[in-house]
Amino acid sequence: MLTGRPHTRDEILHHPLFLSIERQIALHLIGIHKRAPRLARLAASHRKWLLTQTLFAMHASRDKGNPRSGLTAGRMMQAAKEFNLASKNTAASFLAELIAYRFLRDAPDETPDRRMRRLETTETSEEAMASWFQGHMACLDQLDGGSRASRTAGDPRLFLLAQPRAARALIQEPIWKEPRSSIGHFLWSDVGGLVLHDLISRLPDDARQHERTLLKGVTISEIAHEFGISLTNVKRMFKKAETDGMLGWENPRNRGALWLSRTFIEDYFYWQSAKFAELDSAIHWAAGQIR
Repeated sequence: MLTGRPHTRDEILHHPLFLSIERQIALHLIGIHKRAPRLARLAASHRKWLLTQTLFAMHASRDKGNPRSGLTAGRMMQAAKEFNLASKNTAASFLAELIAYRFLRDAPDETPDRRMRRLETTETSEEAMASWFQGHMACLDQLDGGSRASRTAGDPRLFLLAQPRAARALIQEPIWKEPRSSIGHFLWSDVGGLVLHDLISRLPDDARQHERTLLKGVTISEIAHEFGISLTNVKRMFKKAETDGMLGWENPRNRGALWLSRTFIEDYFYWQSAKFAELDSAIHWAAGQIR
């Protein structure tokens, strides 16, 4: 069992070290992108993140005694519709992409029902998801000196139990599922989540204390080059937030330092706190299942 209890969302949101762990996880996620850019790009919009976590949860929850359990194309499309994650066509196209790039593959045929296409994750996608999970465990440990990361590294069962539980909670959590509009325009865009992580990774320690925080050295062209997206797409991501007064540049024509408003930063933290809380709850529950 893990010692202590899981943190609540409000405790995480208002923890004095939350800004620090947000920088830490942002850099960790950018690192995953650099190691496996094609996989990271396939899950870099919020919609695709929701689909990815759902399909991995199905795979991890497979009961070997029940050949109809686990990840199938039909179950995935049904979940996408039931939880309003995406249309069936969008879910089917996403699965096809993952198979084409060898992040999913057909599982060994263990059922006589030829109408059921059972899938499984590949080693590459499993390593990326495990790294994603471990990165969050290490961040949570920073809040209380806990042992989540070391315990999970020593017993892979914890990850396989906790990830599906957290994923099921998050696809039904309004705070996580529907991010506030200030950041939503980024998150619903392809690679927009990575752009947000990049901005958050640059925050100074006192960012939560000011109405505006300056980030020097941030340019549209640099971001476009870093994440392999067009200038037009990056400008589109920033345009709505800039119009709404959430961010902007010191000087006209996107010159000078980029500033982020306190509202923009706090909306991002509010959204992220839901994820960390569900992950903390899930790892504590998982540890309780293993004696």
